[in-house]
Amino acid sequence: MAFCTKCGAQVPDGSGFCTSCGAPIAAAAASAPQPTPQPAQAPAPAPAPNGQQQYQQQQQQGQFQQQYQQFQQAQAAPAENYDHTAEFDAKDISENKVYAMATYMFGVFGIIIALLASRESKYAAFHVRQAMKLQMTSILLVFCMIVPILGWLVAAVGFLIIEVLTIIAFFQVCSGKAKEPAIIRSFPFMK
Repeated sequence: MAFCTKCGAQVPDGSGFCTSCGAPIAAAAASAPQPTPQPAQAPAPAPAPNGQQQYQQQQQQGQFQQQYQQFQQAQAAPAENYDHTAEFDAKDISENKVYAMATYMFGVFGIIIALLASRESKYAAFHVRQAMKLQMTSILLVFCMIVPILGWLVAAVGFLIIEVLTIIAFFQVCSGKAKEPAIIRSFPFMK
């Protein structure tokens, strides 16, 4: 029970005013000693992990470090590296440039000629793969023509794009480069 500071009468707990004189009790509550907060106790130390728990923690930490290293390598490497010219020997490029050009000039026949004439050339094999991607895309565009009007328009635009990409690839071979064609390289089914 609290007491009124003005008249000294007992006031029930939780009352805002004295029942005898009507004085506010808030002053009494403010002057009353407040309980001092106790310092927080430190948490109990975790039990020492047993051998299996330590092994699992080490495995998880090793996996995390490996994933972090892969992430750093991915950040350090260029995001899009479609120029593979540095991967080929200059002698291989100069000896097999004509066969690589044939893959783009003669279509399927050029691919067959390059495969037969330069089996050992990695440079010619690279351009055979790129020419095959272009040919496969052309075949897929033929199937678009099944749909009237809209399919015909899509196929016509697609064939035009394929021709432009083929011409660009041909001139890149003329300059001794090995680059993947622009739009075709983003198709996941042709990797």
